[in-house]
Amino acid sequence: MFSMTGYGKGTYDKGGAEIVCEIKTVNNRYLDVSFKMPRVFLPLEETLREIVRSYLTRGHADVFISYKDKRETRGDFFVDLPLAKSYVRAAQTLANAFPEAENDLTLTALMKLPDVIKTEEADADDTAGEGVKEALCAALGNLNVMRKKEGEKLKNDMLSRMVTIENYVNDIALRAPLVAKDYFEKLTARVKEALSGAAIDEGRLLTEAAVFTDKSNIDEEITRLYSHIAQFRAICEEGVVGRKLDFLVQEFNREANTACSKSNDAALTKTGLALKNEIEKVREQVQNVE
Repeated sequence: MFSMTGYGKGTYDKGGAEIVCEIKTVNNRYLDVSFKMPRVFLPLEETLREIVRSYLTRGHADVFISYKDKRETRGDFFVDLPLAKSYVRAAQTLANAFPEAENDLTLTALMKLPDVIKTEEADADDTAGEGVKEALCAALGNLNVMRKKEGEKLKNDMLSRMVTIENYVNDIALRAPLVAKDYFEKLTARVKEALSGAAIDEGRLLTEAAVFTDKSNIDEEITRLYSHIAQFRAICEEGVVGRKLDFLVQEFNREANTACSKSNDAALTKTGLALKNEIEKVREQVQNVE
């Protein structure tokens, strides 16, 4: 089991290429990958995405890649001449509008203006291209080590809560058969009180009790809850389980809600509400699982 939250870092430093790759992941229903990297690696973006997909199935991943080219061959400087002329024209316009002000625009000052002088990046060679893949794989490997550790903590927490859920279901299973009996006894007492000693139609009382028993019967819900508990434990031993557990917890909630609505018993409803509260805690943890 893997958590969707984690961090990993990988590096590559060979052949004049120094590459650092960092990846941070958080919860997300689907896999969403965002890259922040130098322009020289843009042609490799889809390849890098495929590598990420081979390690992750869910979550939002931010991938940060830095690249330092230590080769002797570097990109050349070039001048954006149209932009420089625009700066000069703007300076001349201001000088004409304000003759009392000194026009101190020098060549050195012009070179410092934004985007007048640009550096043309040298293309990344095959070494850098393979290096960024290697750094990314290393980062993803370290990320999964962390996610695995967090996943084990989540698994242990959810399995411990499953014990609590099972205990609540046991309590409900013990209480459920007594609900109809208590109802019959209370109904009989109320009828006797209302009739003030007159004869009671036992057949009618039994019919009423039978109708109530049928309406409040939650044997199916209890059976399904036990089945869900067994399935939950089995799924936790698999690898990528987030979507399965998410669906299963929805089924837990459905059965618990039905049991509470049909029970018509204060004690059973109280236990059912405690059960729903524990299921909600498990649901919150499932949202962190890949």
